[in-house]
Amino acid sequence: MPPTGLEAVYLENRDRLVRFLVARGAGDAAEDLLHDLWIKVSARRTGPLDNPLSYLFRAADTLMIDRHRSRTQAQARDTAWSEASASEPASGEQIVVGRQEMARVAHVLAELGSRREAVFRRARLDGVPQRQIAAELGVSLSTVEADLRVACRALAALKEEL
Repeated sequence: MPPTGLEAVYLENRDRLVRFLVARGAGDAAEDLLHDLWIKVSARRTGPLDNPLSYLFRAADTLMIDRHRSRTQAQARDTAWSEASASEPASGEQIVVGRQEMARVAHVLAELGSRREAVFRRARLDGVPQRQIAAELGVSLSTVEADLRVACRALAALKEEL
């Protein structure tokens, strides 16, 4: 049975979508991103689309924006880490205090439950988009957002204590 609807439009315009992703900076990852795009749009239950090709290009553009944000966050985190580690060496007391604070952070996150801890780590430490986290964990986007709010509040309260 030949493909119909959005799948047919996707298959007919696959080369155009790859060229679009390459032009937006995907480079060699364009094919992988296009695969991710299809997984995302095919999993959504949308009604009839007036312009399915426009929908696919918009989804591809959004995917590239998410990819750019993730890379930017990762680079900022790496830069901050390298700058922090390039400064003068920490004293023994600073190392002990730092380890104690990290243990308290880990304890607070663990008390929130494994899902909330995983959501926080994936979103804030790994820079993974919230929609992707929701898909990975099999929960709704609003659940991921709520879990992040709870984790951030708990860590903000800990910061006030410290």
